[in-house]
Amino acid sequence: MINEAIILAGGLGTRLRSVVADLPKCMAPVAGKPFLHYVIAHLQKQGVDEFIFSVGYMYEAIEAYLKKEHPKLNYQLSIEEEPLGTGGAIKLSCQKAMEKNVLVLNGDTLFAVDIRKLSEQHLNHHAECTLSLKPMKEFDRYGVVELHHDLTIASFKEKQFYHKGLINGGVYALNVSKFLHEDLPEKFSFEKDYLEVFFSQHKMYGSIQDEYFIDIGIPEDFARAQVELK
Repeated sequence: MINEAIILAGGLGTRLRSVVADLPKCMAPVAGKPFLHYVIAHLQKQGVDEFIFSVGYMYEAIEAYLKKEHPKLNYQLSIEEEPLGTGGAIKLSCQKAMEKNVLVLNGDTLFAVDIRKLSEQHLNHHAECTLSLKPMKEFDRYGVVELHHDLTIASFKEKQFYHKGLINGGVYALNVSKFLHEDLPEKFSFEKDYLEVFFSQHKMYGSIQDEYFIDIGIPEDFARAQVELK
């Protein structure tokens, strides 16, 4: 099983400024604890024990929190001097990875995936990247990922209204050396410039996981998290 995780925790949280000011988005308080607490707890419960926190904006708040509340956590910080995009942040973090394959996830989203299931599918297929996909109904906030019968990625569809579909839940299993071997710039989008460009050329799979999902990026879902994660 993959037991090292990169958590993208450099988000500015611009859409949450009305409810959370002067904090990285993952540190937004939810039911009395920073949202990051729930992300770490889920991963630890699943057996993940090595962490790399990709940080930038106000990273000192995250560092202070980890030192105080998680003194025994096995972690490293990967610090962006300037915003590198999701891809650049992952690329920088991968240079600190100790394992051949890592998990990559967002610090402002909780998608309670079965890490063992994701890991086994990724490793058994010798995949370059395996995406955790959440089945959803009646939505317009996310694009859709379509799969072939063998669960390889068939296409990425733009955001629009869908009656049902699989969304990219933002939890990935990633082969570190294959990813670092790609000729990618310093700053880029993991979704647009890596996944959507290379899925047809490389072994990329989808792992369908109908598990709890919440993204606190907008005030309505931030309010919902206060109730659901209590």
